[in-house]
Amino acid sequence: MKFKSIKKIHEGKFITRYNIDYETETGRSKTYEMISRDKNITTFEQMHNSRVDAVVMIIHDVTGEKILLNREFRMATGEWVYNFPAGLIDEGETSGTAAMRELREETGLHLDHVDQVWKESYSAVGFANEKNICIVGTASGEILPSDSDMEEIEADWYTKAEIRALLNVARFAARTQAYCALWSRK
Repeated sequence: MKFKSIKKIHEGKFITRYNIDYETETGRSKTYEMISRDKNITTFEQMHNSRVDAVVMIIHDVTGEKILLNREFRMATGEWVYNFPAGLIDEGETSGTAAMRELREETGLHLDHVDQVWKESYSAVGFANEKNICIVGTASGEILPSDSDMEEIEADWYTKAEIRALLNVARFAARTQAYCALWSRK
């Protein structure tokens, strides 16, 4: 594919939609729709999104026998979905600071230890250039309701057997489903 141009179509409060024009190897024109948290993309290089937008937390209990999941009402689908705790990285925050804040806000838990920080990845590469970073670690404390009245989140710890059962009956975010399927079979 040969990049031709990018054009802003609509700027919303949180995301902006763009049309990207390409030329295929056979010379045909192709327009692709993309959304981004960046409101000012004008070049091909800017599409690669140099900043990390969000943090995703893959949290286990101290024994490693349970995993923390949020059951969250997702407005885009109009239904409850199982997902890892996650959130946007605020201006001036590091991914570690954002992880501690988001975990506390969504679950009431304290991030005790970070075992791994994975290289950034795209959260929805089929239509967005949003990047996130996954932090794998352990947490402790008492699970509390989300401190935001704008989100409906129910956090809980799950065993491998409980995850295997949930995978057959519940909706998951794709990355959460993939990780949980592998983790629960170990």
